Amino acid sequence: MTPTILLLNGPNLNLLGSRQPEIYGSTTLADIGADCVRHGRTLGLAVDFRQSNHEGELVDWIQGARGTAAGIIINPAAYSHTSIAILDALLAVELPVIEVHLSNIHQREEYRRHSYVSQAARGVICGFASHGYILALDAMKRLVAPACPPPDSEEA
Repeated sequence: MTPTILLLNGPNLNLLGSRQPEIYGSTTLADIGADCVRHGRTLGLAVDFRQSNHEGELVDWIQGARGTAAGIIINPAAYSHTSIAILDALLAVELPVIEVHLSNIHQREEYRRHSYVSQAARGVICGFASHGYILALDAMKRLVAPACPPPDSEEA
């Protein structure tokens, strides 16, 4: 059975490619999603890639992951700094969580340097633009299926 990774994206990430490209790059969220699904397949993971501008919808998706997903990768965007609800949901589902940010939040405004979500995350990847998602999938593979070789490896 292929483990499913829920990969969530928070507010305004639907504008990637046109929103502040000097900070977030020119890659669109659709491009990132396609890359993640493709890379997940090479790792033997199914990737359920979603985005919402609504905190409650993200919380609903996180809660729905219990019993259906092996782990959660989340770029909570601005909700990183404000959402105790997302933190509580991540803690409640008791799944491995990896937090991702396109920019290096520690080089930005002071208010962006604190993330509630980090309290639920096994690790945080920031500052590697869209490649951070690929790094997060590689790390999640080690967390959810460390003994399972990817389907295209020689051991499969």
